Amino acid sequence: MEPQASFQEPQAVGFGGMMKNRLDTMTMTQYIVESTSGDQQLALLMNAVQHACKVCANAIKKAGTCDLYGLADVQNATGDDVKKLDIIANTIWVDCLKNSGVCCLLVSEEEEKPIFIEDVNKRGPFCVAFDPLDGSSNVDCNVSVGSIFSVYRRRSGPEKPCTVDDILRPGTDIIVAGYCMYGAATELVITFGTGVQRFALDPAFGEFLFVSDVKMPADGGKKIFSCNEGNSLQWDAPILSYVEACKDNGYAARYVGSMVSDVHRTLLYGGIFLYPADKKSTKGKLRVLYEGFPMALITEQAGGTSSTGMYMGKLGRILEVMPEHIHDRCPIIMGGERDVSKVLKLYE
Repeated sequence: MEPQASFQEPQAVGFGGMMKNRLDTMTMTQYIVESTSGDQQLALLMNAVQHACKVCANAIKKAGTCDLYGLADVQNATGDDVKKLDIIANTIWVDCLKNSGVCCLLVSEEEEKPIFIEDVNKRGPFCVAFDPLDGSSNVDCNVSVGSIFSVYRRRSGPEKPCTVDDILRPGTDIIVAGYCMYGAATELVITFGTGVQRFALDPAFGEFLFVSDVKMPADGGKKIFSCNEGNSLQWDAPILSYVEACKDNGYAARYVGSMVSDVHRTLLYGGIFLYPADKKSTKGKLRVLYEGFPMALITEQAGGTSSTGMYMGKLGRILEVMPEHIHDRCPIIMGGERDVSKVLKLYE
């Protein structure tokens, strides 16, 4: 009987500790209520966002057993091949945001044109740009992917349908940004402009639970550089020089090919993430509204730095880029001050 008792005791302690953590930890729903300061429409929007993330996580988890891997034999608005899960994730996000009743304009990577909410009874003050499934080229090999979003409050009056100018604005106007990563765990990282918070989905309860505030290491953290070196022949001299210097100074190369995964690691461990402009893609490859802006805001709110590098003839801050159209692109250099500043100095 003694071996049985010694086996059960730590098990009971572990269960008790686990339950205490689940019961004592703030949920995403509680956080939304506190962070929206009585703004019921914003609370409804953010609950729609977390619901979309949960439904996407469920679809991705079941992809292999439900024949959801592979291409859908179409291309999206930016010329990328579309996976079956891209279409499913896009439908989930569009439906969740429409049904929230508080959006007036939606911009999705998978939709060529903006989606305007015409019905005045189902329309609200928010414009949302989103990439429903970032890194979907990795989904068939079970590598982490994610969703990214940014939220604007419309500038035009509520009596008329909004226009595309309500969302073609600098990233400094964003009121909420975040991303959800679907990996070994499903994590939702969010900022309301006052720091960055990290939540993990507890599948047993269907709730996102608070994990921690996100703050980049003050000393720059681990020496990691993350970029697609397959494009190196197209880079300008400063980017090439920086990457070579990383190799000569003991930096580790880490590149997943899913922006959510690479930026998430950079925020937690330190280092730098780069997707610069090059000779082939003079504006870079990543889209401004639903990739560059939200990730730049999160990075800066976590204590990091974001820059376009040399873009349009000058060095600039990503959040100050003025998008020309809904699928516009910009170069990306983001991470800790220690590393981003070294890249920018090479342009002087």
